[in-house]
Amino acid sequence: MGSLTEANLKKLAGARSFERGRGYLDAVSGVEVGDGWVTASVHGTERYEVELTLDAPGGLSGECDCPYGLEGNFCKHLVALGLTVLAQRESLPRQRKAARERAQDLDGWLSALSKDELLDLLRQQISEDRQLRRRLELRAASARGDLTTVRSHIRGLLDIGPFAQYGYVEYADARAYAEQAEQAVSAIAALTGSGRAADAITLAREAMRLLAEAVESVDDSDGRLGQIGADLADAHLDACRAARPDPEELARWLVGHALGDLDDGLTDIDPLDYEEVLGEAGMAVLRKRAVEAWRGNRRGWAEKYLMERLAKAGGDVDAVIAVHAADLSPSGHTHLVIARELDAARRPDEALRWAERGIGEARDARDLADVDTALVDYLCDRYAQAGRLADAVALRRDHFGARRTLLAYQQLRAAARVADCWPAEREGALALLRVDAEEQQQGWYGGPVLLDALLDDKDVDAAWEAATQTGAHDRQWLTLADKARSTRPADALGVYLRLAEPLTKQTGNTVYEQLVSLLLSIRDCHRRLGTEDELAVYVTALRTAQKRKRNLMRLMDEQGL
Repeated sequence: MGSLTEANLKKLAGARSFERGRGYLDAVSGVEVGDGWVTASVHGTERYEVELTLDAPGGLSGECDCPYGLEGNFCKHLVALGLTVLAQRESLPRQRKAARERAQDLDGWLSALSKDELLDLLRQQISEDRQLRRRLELRAASARGDLTTVRSHIRGLLDIGPFAQYGYVEYADARAYAEQAEQAVSAIAALTGSGRAADAITLAREAMRLLAEAVESVDDSDGRLGQIGADLADAHLDACRAARPDPEELARWLVGHALGDLDDGLTDIDPLDYEEVLGEAGMAVLRKRAVEAWRGNRRGWAEKYLMERLAKAGGDVDAVIAVHAADLSPSGHTHLVIARELDAARRPDEALRWAERGIGEARDARDLADVDTALVDYLCDRYAQAGRLADAVALRRDHFGARRTLLAYQQLRAAARVADCWPAEREGALALLRVDAEEQQQGWYGGPVLLDALLDDKDVDAAWEAATQTGAHDRQWLTLADKARSTRPADALGVYLRLAEPLTKQTGNTVYEQLVSLLLSIRDCHRRLGTEDELAVYVTALRTAQKRKRNLMRLMDEQGL
C-alpha cells in the first residue's frame, strides 16, 4: 500500500493525466481487491478494464485497455482507480486479507476434490468458456501428436475472418485477434517442449506465412502483431535448436525468407542467429545462396543487407565494400559509407580515396549541389587533419558555389578563417550572393541569402544597404531593425510600424503577442529619438481602434503601453 500515494500516481501519469483522472472518479465501478492488485471498470469513451498492481518489484504499476494505456502509458483511468482506492485506504488491508483468505479457501477446496470431481468441474468450465475449450483442445492435440488437428487449430487462430468487417480488422477488434494469434504461437512452442520440434518448425513457417498475410488486413496501431511475429521467430529458432534440421535445407529456407515476400519485418529473422544450428556446411550454403541472390540483383535492398550482414560477420571488409560499390549513390552517400567502413578497418588512405572519388564523381556530373553534405564535412575534416587547408577551402568554396545557402557560407567562412584567407573568399562569396539577390533568388526561409550572410557576419550597415537595394523578407527586416535600432532608430522605427500595421487587422493571442513585441520596439525607438509624444498619440489611437480585443488590451496594460 505504501507505493499507492497521490504523489506516485501523479509521477506515473504526469500532471495532465492526473488532473483528468480526477474527473473520472464517478466513472469507476466494479472495484475488486485482490492480494496485491485491484481491478475495476472505468467508463470513458468506452468501458475500459483497469488493473493496479500494488506490490510490483518496481513499485506501483498498472494496465488499462484504453488506446493510451495499451501504448504502455499510465492513463487517467488508472489514476481514477488509484484515487478511488486511496479514498477507502482504511479498509484496504482488511480487503487484501479477505482476498488472501478466499484464495486459500479456493485452493484448499480444489485440493480436496477427487480426480473425477475435478474433471467434472473442468468439463463444466469448458462448456461455458469457448476460449478455454479451444486452448485445451489445442494442448490435447499437441500432446498426442495430432499434427493435422494442431495445424487446423492454428489456421483458425490466425484467421481474421471472425474479426473482420468487409475484410479488415478494425482497431477495436485487433486486440482480440492478437490474443488469439498469441495462442497459436504458444501452441507451436509447446510442440517443441513436448518433443515434437520438427513439427514445430513446419507449423512455425506456415504460421509466418499466415500472419504475414493477415497483417495487411489488421489495424495494428499498437504493434501487438509485431511482437507476436518476434515471438514466432523465437519459437522457430528454439525448434531448430532442438530438432537440428538438415542444415542445407535450413540455409536455403533462411535465404528465401530473408529475400522473399515473408520478410515483412514481422518476424525479422536474422540468419546469423542460426549459425550454431547450421554449422559449417549450412553456413557455406547460406553464403553461397546469398552471393548468388546478390549477384542476380545487386541493387535489391534485401540482397544487399543480407550480403552486408554476412560479410561483416565474417570480418570481410572488402566484401562489404563490394556490396556498397555495386550500387553507388550519385549523392556520394555510398562513398561515405565505404569510407567509414575503411576507417573502422584502419585503412585511412583508402577511405580518403573513396571520399574524394565521391566528390569527384559529383563534380564530373556537375551535381555538387545535391552531394551528401556529410561527405563534404567528412572530407573537409580529413583535409584539416592532414593540414591540407587549401583543399578544404577549395571544397567548401565549390560546395557553396553550388548551393549558396547560409550554412554553406558559414562553413566556407570557418574553413577560410583557419586557412587565414577569409577576406578574399568572402568577397567572392558575397559577389555570388549579390547576383542571386538581384535575380530575386530567395533562400529556404524567404528573402535573399545575401542578407542572412551579412547579418551573420554582423555587417549591419551593409545588410541594410543590400535590403534597401534588393528587397528583403519581413523576417529579415525585423532582424535588421532589431540589430540596427541603437544606431539607426528612425530607420528601425519605420520597419516596426510597417510590420505592426497588418497585425492590427488580425486576431488571436499569438498575433497579440507579436504586436505587443513590436510595440515595445516602437517605444524604444521613440525614446531614442526623443519623440515620446508621437508614441503617446500612436498608442492612444491604437487602443481606441483595438479596444474590443480584451487580451490585447491586457497585454498592453502589462507592458505599460
